[in-house]
Amino acid sequence: MEKLDRPAVQWLDISAEQAGQRIDNFLLRVLKGVPKSRIYRLLRRGEVRVNKGRIGPEYRLVSGDQVRIPPVRVAEPAVVASPPGGVLQRLAAAVIYEDERLLVLDKPAGVAVHGGSGLDYGVIEGLRALRPRAPFLELVHRLDRETSGCLMVAKKRSELRMLHELLRTAGVHKRYLLLAMGDWRQGPWQVDAPLKKNQLSGGERIVRVDERGKPARTRFRCLETYAGASLMEAELETGRTHQIRVHAAYTGHPLAGDAKYGDPAFNRRLRELGLKRLFLHAHYVAFRDPERDRAIEVSAPLSADLRAVIQQLETPPDTVAENG
Repeated sequence: MEKLDRPAVQWLDISAEQAGQRIDNFLLRVLKGVPKSRIYRLLRRGEVRVNKGRIGPEYRLVSGDQVRIPPVRVAEPAVVASPPGGVLQRLAAAVIYEDERLLVLDKPAGVAVHGGSGLDYGVIEGLRALRPRAPFLELVHRLDRETSGCLMVAKKRSELRMLHELLRTAGVHKRYLLLAMGDWRQGPWQVDAPLKKNQLSGGERIVRVDERGKPARTRFRCLETYAGASLMEAELETGRTHQIRVHAAYTGHPLAGDAKYGDPAFNRRLRELGLKRLFLHAHYVAFRDPERDRAIEVSAPLSADLRAVIQQLETPPDTVAENG
């Protein structure tokens, strides 16, 4: 695709090979030299249209879509900020599964999956910097910036399309480990509560249970209980923004370290035990590849910092006093 260097409206037809991309990533390639902040502003204002309708940055293109590109003067490409070397090293070490079509990494907590909204880079930009000759690298799904664990990246567009279809038909199984407030041994084990995004002043996004929201279902399972906390496993039946965090808080068992939906007193107690982040980890992803007729199953263990918090909870207070 040649870059647009004249300020004129253009309509682009999406081919089968281009299908499956997020519109923001597509625009970043088409409008080379235009800052990311400008791309997201064009989307927010509705100046970019797909099939004459407004779309958000998360919209994924479909073969046959018509994309309206507004008049944008394309400057000479600016120097792209490269992720710091330390981040690149962490990402290189985080790859836990790879074949010719798919890559899965144990995403570090605190690293966004992609740049934008004030961030110069994310996981996908880091991977592309690490592998400049890779012909194709695209996120299959997303994880919150604060969440660690299994994140899938497609190395072929056909793999991306296949996995998106599996995600739409519940063919991908994703499980998370989380530490929640209170004793959760009595359930509820399934939370079916619709979720609606809200925008607060200052641009902060928050999600609430709302009957006008989109359907959302999460299954929970209790693994261990401690004094005032429970180690849980959650399996998503839908993939809404902040779904596990909001559903857990909705049941009265907010996640440890959750500054947005959590309990301040519970968070303070866990900070004293060494927790410095949200305790939510995508520990398992699995699916059956219909094109190769084989099962793909990847797991990522809890990081050392989260295991240390669990060990603190497992140690009786009187033992700590005796050893102190």
